[in-house]
Amino acid sequence: MAFYVYLLASRKHGTFYTGVTNDLALRIHEHREGQGSAFTRRYHVFRLVYYETYPTPEEAIRREKRLKRWPRDWKIRTIEASNSEWRDLYEELNR
Repeated sequence: MAFYVYLLASRKHGTFYTGVTNDLALRIHEHREGQGSAFTRRYHVFRLVYYETYPTPEEAIRREKRLKRWPRDWKIRTIEASNSEWRDLYEELNR
């Protein structure tokens, strides 16, 4: 089983949300259906722009906590290093 740390964005350089899950496709679907967090619902943060995979929940949670403390520009650079177009990666999960 894999565990994921993910970043959602409302749009390019928009509002960010950082989360952790063991079922990335399902969790993003929940966010899109309004069943995720109140924050993502309120600010319309549904675009999956970045994720990382970890073998244990402890590692994923540790990484999520670090990412949440990062300055905004570090998050932008991390996203753009692997997703310069800010594509919605959710569509690629279901291929």
